[in-house]
Amino acid sequence: MFYREAGQFKTSYAKDLQAFPILQDKIGIIIWAVIAVLVIPLIGIPGLGYDFAMKAIILPTLIFTITALGLNILVGFAGQISLGTGAFMGVGAYACLKLTTYFPDVSILIHFVLSGFIAAAVGMFFGLPSLRIKGFYLVVATLGAQFFLEWAFGRVAWLYNFADSGAIEVPTRTLFGVPITGASADVVAQYFVVLAFLVIMTWVASNIIRGHIGRSWMMIRDMDIAAELIGVRPMWTKLSAFAVSSFYCGVSGALMVFIWLGAAEVESFDINHSFLYLFMVIIGGLGSIIGSYMGAAFIWIFPIILKEIGKGLGYNATLMENISLVAIGVMIVIILIKEPHGLARLWQISKQKLRLWPFPH
Repeated sequence: MFYREAGQFKTSYAKDLQAFPILQDKIGIIIWAVIAVLVIPLIGIPGLGYDFAMKAIILPTLIFTITALGLNILVGFAGQISLGTGAFMGVGAYACLKLTTYFPDVSILIHFVLSGFIAAAVGMFFGLPSLRIKGFYLVVATLGAQFFLEWAFGRVAWLYNFADSGAIEVPTRTLFGVPITGASADVVAQYFVVLAFLVIMTWVASNIIRGHIGRSWMMIRDMDIAAELIGVRPMWTKLSAFAVSSFYCGVSGALMVFIWLGAAEVESFDINHSFLYLFMVIIGGLGSIIGSYMGAAFIWIFPIILKEIGKGLGYNATLMENISLVAIGVMIVIILIKEPHGLARLWQISKQKLRLWPFPH
């Protein structure tokens, strides 16, 4: 076995409350940081073409991880079910387009953050029904938000700057002289921008969840009446969950369009994508940050792997895509029945049995 948790004693509250209190976990994080910062930008994924690996696998996986983090905050930690994730990502994307149009001299990074705040405001508005309803009725309310926003994206021409195509057309923007959006964008620069957002937003989410706001979310999730009796304010707690979740979705939506896709139509934010993001959270593990990483990676990479295998065996790409959808559906059912906490819990059990390292607990 590589290391034990026993024997690593804490001598202060600060050390006991660290995100990674175990020494070997800290070393593991450093190893993964070196891989992310040095290895991937240089060689991509071994065995795959560099451009294909970066544009088709790594960038979307990192962006969708931010989306899964945001949705997991709302569904996994706060217990508020939502089917409007795709629409809130669309709010962030269209908000970023308008911000870049009206303020072209402002850094695109600031626009990404401001887009998240605009999405947070919209998310809080559509989260108001959660103060009165929950469960199936809240699903219907968020579904209504999805359909309304999707309609607005396609019908309100002002949102897409009256473009004849009716789509978001991403302008070229630079960071320190290096283009990070547009047709001439540098893929390595794009990677580091998305990676920086992912790391910062993961750190923020972990600290919020371990603080009093996160504990309030989990109390509302477990038993809202009891939480209210001991002083938790349901209105502030639920709306804050919708705001933070929508902020993450708004930022990821802006990154998805401006960094990865380069252009987008309303179909990029439809109900099918909202289901896809919910599947990421379910498969990865509700109420788990590492589960958001696993769920996003599995949902996005698994169909690509199957498609490449099918191509090598001579099978039709459409057939392999249908097989991947069926496999994901079966896996969701198995996880909900056998292990509701998803891949994160299965991974934790495997680590305890196999003593895998350098993967943190």
